[in-house]
Amino acid sequence: MSDCLFCKIVRKEIPARIVDEDADTLTFEDINPQAPVHLLVVPKKHIATGNDVGPEDEALVGKLFRAGARAARAKGVADSGWRGVVNVNRDAFQLVFHLHLHVLGGRSMSWPPG
Repeated sequence: MSDCLFCKIVRKEIPARIVDEDADTLTFEDINPQAPVHLLVVPKKHIATGNDVGPEDEALVGKLFRAGARAARAKGVADSGWRGVVNVNRDAFQLVFHLHLHVLGGRSMSWPPG
């Protein structure tokens, strides 16, 4: 989708602090961090929400989590722990309608969230 913020970041039309990239995913720092480590992992393919993941996207969703774990290791929070969050639609506070995994770490998390 041409006007999608994350698609523009994937195409490098908008700068981002990139942490990791592979053929299918891009990981970058969140501009409004909610933890000492707050990264966003996005598929390079535009998928608007978690509700829009199709059978053809199952492997890609697995790659999002693998990229998240790789980035957590690179940022030094894999062993202490990190939280992976996917918000779906407005009531869940999805602000950018391009599927993305939040990787949060570097502090103790509370439960329940939200």
